[in-house]
Amino acid sequence: MNLRKARNIVSEEGRTRTSAVISGVLIGYAITCIVFLGYAMLITYSNFTGQGLPLVVTITSLAAVIIAGFDAARGAESRGWLWGLIAGLIYVLILVCIGAWVNGSFKADVRTVTLFILAIAGGGLGGMMGINFRK
Repeated sequence: MNLRKARNIVSEEGRTRTSAVISGVLIGYAITCIVFLGYAMLITYSNFTGQGLPLVVTITSLAAVIIAGFDAARGAESRGWLWGLIAGLIYVLILVCIGAWVNGSFKADVRTVTLFILAIAGGGLGGMMGINFRK
């Protein structure tokens, strides 16, 4: 009886964490979309050039994965860094896939590696902060 109860708790925790990670990634992408649309409008309707795009992508992605990691780990019992790291990894994988699809090819350059490192570290950092906040 106790073993069955323990399995139910573990599976319930897994379902809860999975939905929290998905929610965190979606919030991160909502932030990313808002900033990217704002930057696109700024480029379109002003004298701004697109030279700052790589910096905007990097800063926006870092902020988004920190928030995604925070949301993914908030309410977790333990290992907030891991839940945040997972959210950051999912975020950056989706972003790289979208970039490869738009560009027509995948290019693993310094910018891509830097984005991966920042997303994983930022997600982990957000997770460490998020675990200290309860839902």
